[in-house]
Amino acid sequence: MALWVDQFRPRTLDELHYHRGLSERLKSLAASGDFPHMLFYGPSGAGKKTRISCTLRQLFGPGAEKLKIDQRVFLSPSKRKLEVNIVQSNFHLEITPSEAGNYDRVVIQELLKEIAQTQQVDLNARQRFKVVIINEADSLSRDAQAALRRTMEKYMSNMRIILCANSTSRLIAPIKSRCLLMRVAAPNAAEMEVVLKYVAKRAPFTLPPEAAKKIIDDSGGNLRKAILVLEALKMQSPDLTGPLAIAKPDWETYCHKVADLIVSEQTPARVMEVRAKFYELLSHCIPPTVILKTVAERVVERVDESLKADVMHWAAFYEVRMRIGNKKIYHLEAWVVKVMSLYKHFFYDMDMSAFD
Repeated sequence: MALWVDQFRPRTLDELHYHRGLSERLKSLAASGDFPHMLFYGPSGAGKKTRISCTLRQLFGPGAEKLKIDQRVFLSPSKRKLEVNIVQSNFHLEITPSEAGNYDRVVIQELLKEIAQTQQVDLNARQRFKVVIINEADSLSRDAQAALRRTMEKYMSNMRIILCANSTSRLIAPIKSRCLLMRVAAPNAAEMEVVLKYVAKRAPFTLPPEAAKKIIDDSGGNLRKAILVLEALKMQSPDLTGPLAIAKPDWETYCHKVADLIVSEQTPARVMEVRAKFYELLSHCIPPTVILKTVAERVVERVDESLKADVMHWAAFYEVRMRIGNKKIYHLEAWVVKVMSLYKHFFYDMDMSAFD
């Protein structure tokens, strides 16, 4: 049985409940006969992938929803095998090259070249090109982005590329200039309430306004999270009345414990203890940037007002270093040591001022 977030996902642009202007624009682009390369960007849970799948249906019809998953093997220059999952229909492919790590350039070059050099085989297709969707485009290496730029220029006649990213800041300017940018902003509280009521109606049950408000406040603009929480609460309390306890994910609770360890003691032994907990989080596939953000936000809640700006400044600094480097744990640990140093100096300065 499918989760509600998949079961009640809109299939066409007309079914989308918010950003109507964006939906109309996508419909007109699909009908124009001059469909460009596109870049969808916005926060997680705002509906980028849903909007992309609705756009594909508008371009190619219901056939774009008949999907199959293949696993392709690519060879790196050092003859290492890279396994990448590809979701595809007769009209499009969906890939996440960042799964290949530093060898994402190999995936981009080989796969896109292969697709771009073949004609559309379905004679009944409304369009004469294939679409390649690249997820997590903002995680691509600089080499992969450079390879992608050249492909976009060379094979425009047979292929269109749709990039999906949380932010445009890490994409090189030549790629952004070759794409039509589509910002999918997070829905506001009123729009989220409309969607939650729609899901409740389809389920079907009545959603109390108090429960809807609590779910919306907890989700922070992430509609996917809101629908998942709604389904979880419905399983726990069928009438959704009384005090509703929204459970935090285990990894988030664990990150908060790490932050509490950093604030409570600043010693080399504590650094080693925090490192072990970071390894634990990374081994459970929690992205290092998410770990850093969650721990930093918790630390900021616990420290003095004068330290908050510095804590976030160094979190941003080491996040950039983390994206450039390979060993994520080094940068997480460096941030911890920096925060501990700031915290120590803060109390030392306070003690010294007491003697003045």
